[in-house]
Amino acid sequence: MLEVYFVLPPDLLLLDLAGPAEALRLAGEFGADLRLHFVSPMPETATSLGLPLASLQPLPEELPEGALVVVPGSTPSAVAYAKPDARRIVAWLAARKRQAGVSWVGICSGSLLLAEAGLFDDRACTTHHTLLERLRASAPAARVQENRVFVQDGPCCSSAGITAGIDLALHLIGERIGPATARAVAREMVVYFRRSPQDPELSPWLAWRNHLHSALHRAQDLICADPVRDWPLGELAERAHVSARHLSRLFREHAGISAHDYHQALRLALAMQWRAAGLGKEKAALAAGFSSARQLARAASRR
Repeated sequence: MLEVYFVLPPDLLLLDLAGPAEALRLAGEFGADLRLHFVSPMPETATSLGLPLASLQPLPEELPEGALVVVPGSTPSAVAYAKPDARRIVAWLAARKRQAGVSWVGICSGSLLLAEAGLFDDRACTTHHTLLERLRASAPAARVQENRVFVQDGPCCSSAGITAGIDLALHLIGERIGPATARAVAREMVVYFRRSPQDPELSPWLAWRNHLHSALHRAQDLICADPVRDWPLGELAERAHVSARHLSRLFREHAGISAHDYHQALRLALAMQWRAAGLGKEKAALAAGFSSARQLARAASRR
């Protein structure tokens, strides 16, 4: 049986717990032999939604061989991790970091607690993009990775945060239990494409959207909704209610990329997802809207 221990800090960010825990719970429903434990130095903790979690088990004195220890994050973590109960978690982790056969997982700012305990020394790790400098300060001996959904280095894993915890949980289900179970859980959770450790945290589906121009967002939404089809600039501009020339200017000034390159970036991301799902180069290219694998390769080389 896989024993999974969620170590809950003060002021828990609830989705950091709920996402991975639900993925693992569903794995159990699909036949995996596992058991979830929710432990903490305190019997009750506050959460980001104002909904307290009570009846928590105490931190265990011993961990069984093969256990998976998951530390979700808190918000605001700078305040939460200064509290005595967070310091008790760091001390508990540090006292057990050399136990063989145990795997350690940090979700979002939870990685900072693992870092302080020395679990990431001489290992690669990551966290939410706003916390990278704090992670470097907490673990000077670690190799902090930027712009990654999650990172795995030996028995230690860390994720970029919030929904990335689901990606990491699905990865661990595939690794510990099997890819068939991971696929079943992903389908049940409507997570059609599982991201890998090499995928960037800020994917093309989210990039180039840090602006407030409604017409440009309309155009980007149209492309995102159907990246496989061709989007002539004139049609895109008409549906965004601007001229083609003005739309080109909006892409350059507000997104920093042309409409064509934006569209190609989404198609490339889609092709990579189809490849990760098991399609060959030619089928993945066609499924993403390219005319052939050769055209896909040319687009990738230009990117």
